[in-house]
Amino acid sequence: MRLMDIETQPSTLQILVDDQERKIELTQDMILEAESILTKMDRDMDKGWQLARRFIDNPSVMQRCQIASNRLLTGLHTGNEATVSLMSCYIVSRLKDVSTVAINSEGEDDQTLFYDDAGTMLK
Repeated sequence: MRLMDIETQPSTLQILVDDQERKIELTQDMILEAESILTKMDRDMDKGWQLARRFIDNPSVMQRCQIASNRLLTGLHTGNEATVSLMSCYIVSRLKDVSTVAINSEGEDDQTLFYDDAGTMLK
Protein backbone atom coordinates (compact mmCIF):
# COMPACT_ATOMS: atom_id res chain seq x y z
CA MET A 1 0.00 0.00 0.00
CA ARG A 2 1.33 3.44 -0.77
CA LEU A 3 0.72 6.89 0.55
CA MET A 4 -2.03 8.66 -1.39
CA ASP A 5 -1.34 12.05 -2.90
CA ILE A 6 -1.91 13.99 0.29
CA GLU A 7 -1.95 17.35 -1.44
CA THR A 8 -5.44 16.49 -2.71
CA GLN A 9 -6.62 15.32 0.70
CA PRO A 10 -8.62 17.53 3.04
CA SER A 11 -6.88 19.30 5.88
CA THR A 12 -9.80 18.47 8.16
CA LEU A 13 -11.38 15.10 8.90
CA GLN A 14 -14.92 15.30 10.25
CA ILE A 15 -15.70 12.48 12.68
CA LEU A 16 -19.30 11.55 13.45
CA VAL A 17 -20.08 9.24 16.37
CA ASP A 18 -23.73 8.89 17.33
CA ASP A 19 -24.93 12.48 17.79
CA GLN A 20 -21.45 13.94 18.32
CA GLU A 21 -19.25 15.62 15.75
CA ARG A 22 -15.57 16.41 15.94
CA LYS A 23 -13.18 17.88 13.40
CA ILE A 24 -9.53 16.90 13.34
CA GLU A 25 -7.11 19.33 11.71
CA LEU A 26 -4.38 17.53 9.77
CA THR A 27 -1.34 18.97 8.05
CA GLN A 28 0.74 17.39 5.31
CA ASP A 29 3.69 17.38 7.72
CA MET A 30 1.71 15.40 10.31
CA ILE A 31 0.81 12.79 7.75
CA LEU A 32 4.34 12.52 6.39
CA GLU A 33 5.83 12.25 9.89
CA ALA A 34 3.38 9.45 10.75
CA GLU A 35 4.00 7.47 7.56
CA SER A 36 6.47 4.97 9.06
CA ILE A 37 3.92 4.06 11.76
CA LEU A 38 1.12 3.92 9.19
CA THR A 39 3.20 1.61 7.01
CA LYS A 40 3.77 -0.67 10.02
CA MET A 41 0.00 -0.74 10.57
CA ASP A 42 -0.42 -1.87 6.96
CA ARG A 43 2.14 -4.65 7.43
CA ASP A 44 0.30 -5.81 10.56
CA MET A 45 -3.02 -5.80 8.71
CA ASP A 46 -1.43 -7.72 5.82
CA LYS A 47 -1.51 -10.73 8.17
CA GLY A 48 -5.29 -10.46 8.46
CA TRP A 49 -7.49 -8.71 11.00
CA GLN A 50 -10.67 -9.13 12.97
CA LEU A 51 -13.34 -6.79 11.63
CA ALA A 52 -16.56 -6.84 13.61
CA ARG A 53 -17.40 -10.53 14.00
CA ARG A 54 -15.31 -11.97 11.20
CA PHE A 55 -11.65 -12.41 10.39
CA ILE A 56 -10.52 -10.81 7.13
CA ASP A 57 -7.47 -12.50 5.57
CA ASN A 58 -6.52 -9.56 3.38
CA PRO A 59 -8.41 -6.38 4.34
CA SER A 60 -9.20 -3.94 1.54
CA VAL A 61 -8.31 -0.26 1.85
CA MET A 62 -11.86 0.44 3.02
CA GLN A 63 -11.71 -2.32 5.63
CA ARG A 64 -8.31 -1.07 6.83
CA CYS A 65 -9.81 2.38 7.30
CA GLN A 66 -12.71 0.83 9.23
CA ILE A 67 -10.13 -0.86 11.48
CA ALA A 68 -8.34 2.47 11.96
CA SER A 69 -11.71 4.10 12.71
CA ASN A 70 -12.28 1.60 15.51
CA ARG A 71 -8.94 2.59 17.01
CA LEU A 72 -9.85 6.24 16.50
CA LEU A 73 -13.07 5.66 18.44
CA THR A 74 -11.09 4.08 21.27
CA GLY A 75 -8.80 7.12 21.28
CA LEU A 76 -11.79 9.44 21.52
CA HIS A 77 -13.28 7.45 24.43
CA THR A 78 -9.99 7.36 26.36
CA GLY A 79 -8.95 10.92 25.55
CA ASN A 80 -5.83 9.72 23.74
CA GLU A 81 -5.28 12.57 21.28
CA ALA A 82 -2.16 10.94 19.80
CA THR A 83 -4.20 7.91 18.75
CA VAL A 84 -6.97 10.14 17.38
CA SER A 85 -4.48 12.10 15.28
CA LEU A 86 -2.58 9.03 14.10
CA MET A 87 -5.71 7.13 13.05
CA SER A 88 -7.05 10.25 11.32
CA CYS A 89 -3.76 10.49 9.41
CA TYR A 90 -4.13 6.84 8.41
CA ILE A 91 -7.64 7.33 7.05
CA VAL A 92 -6.82 10.51 5.15
CA SER A 93 -3.62 9.10 3.67
CA ARG A 94 -5.17 5.81 2.55
CA LEU A 95 -8.69 6.71 1.43
CA LYS A 96 -8.77 9.13 -1.48
CA ASP A 97 -11.24 12.02 -1.22
CA VAL A 98 -12.41 11.24 2.34
CA SER A 99 -13.66 14.18 4.35
CA THR A 100 -16.03 12.53 6.84
CA VAL A 101 -16.07 9.27 8.76
CA ALA A 102 -19.29 8.10 10.43
CA ILE A 103 -18.12 5.59 13.03
CA ASN A 104 -20.46 2.85 14.18
CA SER A 105 -20.16 2.86 17.98
CA GLU A 106 -22.04 -0.40 18.56
CA GLY A 107 -19.17 -2.75 17.77
CA GLU A 108 -20.04 -3.19 14.10
CA ASP A 109 -16.80 -1.85 12.64
CA ASP A 110 -17.83 -2.95 9.17
CA GLN A 111 -20.75 -0.49 9.38
CA THR A 112 -18.43 2.53 9.66
CA LEU A 113 -18.93 4.69 6.55
CA PHE A 114 -16.79 7.26 4.74
CA TYR A 115 -17.92 10.28 2.71
CA ASP A 116 -16.36 12.85 0.41
CA ASP A 117 -16.91 16.64 0.48
CA ALA A 118 -20.13 16.30 -1.54
CA GLY A 119 -21.56 13.82 0.97
CA THR A 120 -21.21 10.87 -1.39
CA MET A 121 -20.42 7.60 0.35
CA LEU A 122 -17.04 6.20 -0.65
CA LYS A 123 -16.90 2.54 -1.63
